[in-house]
Amino acid sequence: MGRIMAIDYGEKRCGVAVTDPLQLIATSLSTQNTEHLESFLIQYCKSESVDKIVFGMPKHKDGNDTHLSNVIRSFSIQIQQKINHLSVDFINESFSSFEAKQKILESGVKKSKRRDKSLVDQITAVILLQKYLNHI
Repeated sequence: MGRIMAIDYGEKRCGVAVTDPLQLIATSLSTQNTEHLESFLIQYCKSESVDKIVFGMPKHKDGNDTHLSNVIRSFSIQIQQKINHLSVDFINESFSSFEAKQKILESGVKKSKRRDKSLVDQITAVILLQKYLNHI
């Protein structure tokens, strides 16, 4: 069994989380600049067994897609073409960044560290992955 990975895709940065090989525990992996995400994923999938990538899909409050939705779909197709065995899924990411900020605040992290947007991206990816695991 391979890992499941979650991506909190953003215009500048992407948070990345991954499960253990048994797909039980979601942990933060890294934050990648969006322009380097593809090469990072290809390298990671060469060194680790990954079965699926779950992308957070941004939605407006009315449920319609945002401007990033088509970008994410296109990127997911591109990744699937380069990593043949990989399956892709999507999960609604509404309010996940807000939830990540709340969890960071509750954890007692210093104010200077809470301003680190890459930490929010990583925690958001973990939240997305855990929600996905809870529903499969």
